[in-house]
Amino acid sequence: MLPRRLLALTGILAALASACSSSSSSAPQPASRPSVNDAAAQAVDRLTIAVPLDVGPLNIFTSNDVALNELVYDALLAPSPYVEEPRPWLAQTVTAVDPSTWELALRSDVTWHDGRPFTAEDVRFTMEYFKTAPSGTFTHHVSEVPAIETVEVLASDRLRLRCAFACPDLARITLSFIPILPAHVWKDIAEPTKFTGLPVGTGPYRLSAYDATSGYRFVANESYFGGRPLVGELVMPVIKDPSATFTALRTGEIDAAARPVAPELLGDFSRRGGISVAKTAPLSFLEMRLNYQRAPLDVPEFRRALSLALDRKELLGTILLGQGRAATKGYPHPDSPWTSPKLSTPFDLRQAQSMLDALGWEDGDGDGLRELPDGRPLSFTVKVNGAEPTHVRAAEFVAEDLRAAGVGLQVVTLDAGAVSGLFKSRDFDFAIATIGAHGVADPTQFIMSHRSGYLWDAPEIPYPEWDSLFEEWKAATTLAARTPVQFRMQELFNRQPTSIPLVYPDENWAFRPEAYDGWVEARSFGIVHKWSFLPAGIGRRVGAIVQEF
Repeated sequence: MLPRRLLALTGILAALASACSSSSSSAPQPASRPSVNDAAAQAVDRLTIAVPLDVGPLNIFTSNDVALNELVYDALLAPSPYVEEPRPWLAQTVTAVDPSTWELALRSDVTWHDGRPFTAEDVRFTMEYFKTAPSGTFTHHVSEVPAIETVEVLASDRLRLRCAFACPDLARITLSFIPILPAHVWKDIAEPTKFTGLPVGTGPYRLSAYDATSGYRFVANESYFGGRPLVGELVMPVIKDPSATFTALRTGEIDAAARPVAPELLGDFSRRGGISVAKTAPLSFLEMRLNYQRAPLDVPEFRRALSLALDRKELLGTILLGQGRAATKGYPHPDSPWTSPKLSTPFDLRQAQSMLDALGWEDGDGDGLRELPDGRPLSFTVKVNGAEPTHVRAAEFVAEDLRAAGVGLQVVTLDAGAVSGLFKSRDFDFAIATIGAHGVADPTQFIMSHRSGYLWDAPEIPYPEWDSLFEEWKAATTLAARTPVQFRMQELFNRQPTSIPLVYPDENWAFRPEAYDGWVEARSFGIVHKWSFLPAGIGRRVGAIVQEF
């Protein structure tokens, strides 16, 4: 294996050569950091923004691109579950009646893109439809954690929701995350994942055209209840290759990229005239997934030792050139308002070695690798997307760190499709991947990840300690009572992790400021999202804006 610094330099040169409370209030809230630009952004007719993936015609049941979805759809509260206190949006008020009952009063001035009025029936339909639809990004927020048992329409603009067990976080999470669907469009669609029509929403943009080759075209909703969009048309071609994306930005073929600039290219873009770079801190991280269903990765002490053996600070400095933070606070992301501030996943090679010694896994033949009691070497493969240089370099660094603990790791590169299929096939020992805010900053998704097979596979695989905490969590009737249980769940996970966060990256986004100057950072979404295309005062009122550029 090449030395670390030579590996990093090789990756950099290759990249250069080739050139992602119980009630709500309407009182305005300041951004979490002071604005650096209070001047109004200039309205423009059109922006061209390259997106890295084709996610289809934004079918809410198959598209996981939340930022694109939110151009079309709205939630009842805004901006997301990743802020301290979401604010009224489609809902005017959201009030807790008791620990498992909530009442909502809706806006009466909202229409769908096709001109039909938005009513309480649309909200009722969405909740009921998600309960029967195939499992996806949004469905568990209604059907399992929490479990919305009944939805009662009280008037055309009022509803009552009842949960099967206490749901003190319903407003802050579910109601600020799930998109509301038009009942008149979806009520006759029996197989939602096969729907290929253009979406109809209430959002600031209507998807007017989609083509797998040419990409997306969005047209502003001039009568949007949240404020008239500043950009009349968004043209979003799909450019999968990073080199082609940034070449198009340099030449002015596109105005911005919905793909972060690689750390090794940052200096070039920062110095380049006519292009600005915006630095954001996303709620995401690079992780190493462990297949806990395979021996000996089913041994909790082994998984803990693997985490201790990784020097994340050195990994950050070399593969991301210091652009971010070492993931020494574990899982979930430390910037989420739902994460325990006491989490710690330190680097301690000696302790890792002692834990492996205690398991009786020692290097009996002197080849540098420990053996299991049956004589098999402690050797594995790590699968990684070969088209992601940062992921490949991270895998190589992890392999070097684990070798120091007596654990062998061979890097196997695959294409992106094969890597994404590993979650279902389970055909891996270790895998390197990036996971975003929904996975690492949403507390109910953290629980669902223990039930879905990602972080665990309950109830298929026994985990009594987790099950006990889950029952305690369900029984808690207030956020004050539920939060410490949630923190204990997080501590338990990090003691015997099935996913090991490696780095909490920063992201840098490049754009041409002469084309548009209204870019803002929204928590977890970078700069390409609906809040960048609405007047900044609107985003400030709901606490959507972290900083303005």
